[in-house]
Amino acid sequence: MPKAFLVDTTRCTACRGCQMACKDWHNLPAIETKQTGTHQNPPDLNPCNLKLVRFHEHKTKDNKVVWNFFPDQCRHCVNPICKDVADMAVPGAIIKDSQTGAVLCTEKCKELTADDVKAIITACPYNIPRYDEATKMLTKCDMCFDRVSNGLIPMCVKSCPTGTMVFGERAEILAEAKRRLEALKKTFPKAYLCDPKDVNVIFLLGEEKEHYYEYASFM
Repeated sequence: MPKAFLVDTTRCTACRGCQMACKDWHNLPAIETKQTGTHQNPPDLNPCNLKLVRFHEHKTKDNKVVWNFFPDQCRHCVNPICKDVADMAVPGAIIKDSQTGAVLCTEKCKELTADDVKAIITACPYNIPRYDEATKMLTKCDMCFDRVSNGLIPMCVKSCPTGTMVFGERAEILAEAKRRLEALKKTFPKAYLCDPKDVNVIFLLGEEKEHYYEYASFM
């Protein structure tokens, strides 16, 4: 059965344990960044950061400051358009594992032209894939495929201290998402699930999507 994540943003404290655990497991190097007026670091996803906790600050109508945190990553779509676009250029450059539902970039990515890469990146409705100039590969979250294939949970989920992230069989995760949503409606009346029928990384938001990050239109 396909696997799925539930990401309950109302529990996220922006500890960034998931972000660091992802870098550590994938042996990704540190990158130099600059202060840009936000605690979000680095500024965006990149080949060395496959998961990024996004920070968003806004004021309510009664002038209270609210911080929302969004652990961004590949959604491992049920029907990934990135794969469809890649298949038109180099079949097999992006694959979908039938057992886990993970959407994976393969070594065939190196056969893609610059125009192919641009088309794939542009096609993603969540603005996720990045291109690594050094390796000539498209990069993104791989669902910790090596761990999941051996019965382990992804490192980001393992490292989360607040229960923000849950991982398991898709049917069970969908049921848990609905249970949490129903409970949260009492304190977060605007809460909803993002694209639960279309993705295997289901986000539970407490507010409208524009209160989470600048790429809200890609959610």
